[in-house]
Amino acid sequence: MKIWVDADACPVVIKEILFRAAERTQTETILVANHAMRIPPSKYISRLQVSSGFDVADDEIVKRIAANDLVITGDIPLASEVIDNGGQALNPRGELYTGENIRSLLNVRDFMDTMRSSGVEMNGGPPPLSQSDRQNFANNLDRILARNK
Repeated sequence: MKIWVDADACPVVIKEILFRAAERTQTETILVANHAMRIPPSKYISRLQVSSGFDVADDEIVKRIAANDLVITGDIPLASEVIDNGGQALNPRGELYTGENIRSLLNVRDFMDTMRSSGVEMNGGPPPLSQSDRQNFANNLDRILARNK
């Protein structure tokens, strides 16, 4: 199992949790982004820089994942493709995307997009990551890594 990180929008604190987990469990972790980023020196952590463009990083992740690989993303369409391809997807707040919940999450996302495009003002985005979000992410990441070792 490898961990793939949709790194363009991944919060720094989540990357730090991932870096520690990669070292502790000796799990290959690849950060995919369309910009240069710093990663700690490690034989388990690498980065893949892709060209700029809509969904370029997402497409690269989908192209490279294998069954049971884990993708860290807040992008619901990407998570859906990962699940359809036999992978696992976890968002930075620790919510595991599954075959059971992904369709309803896509429906809500599409509904919100429709509302925004029709001129309805939507206030703000998601709240900042809380300490409980970070803990939830770390706990679910640990469960997934333990189950797949």
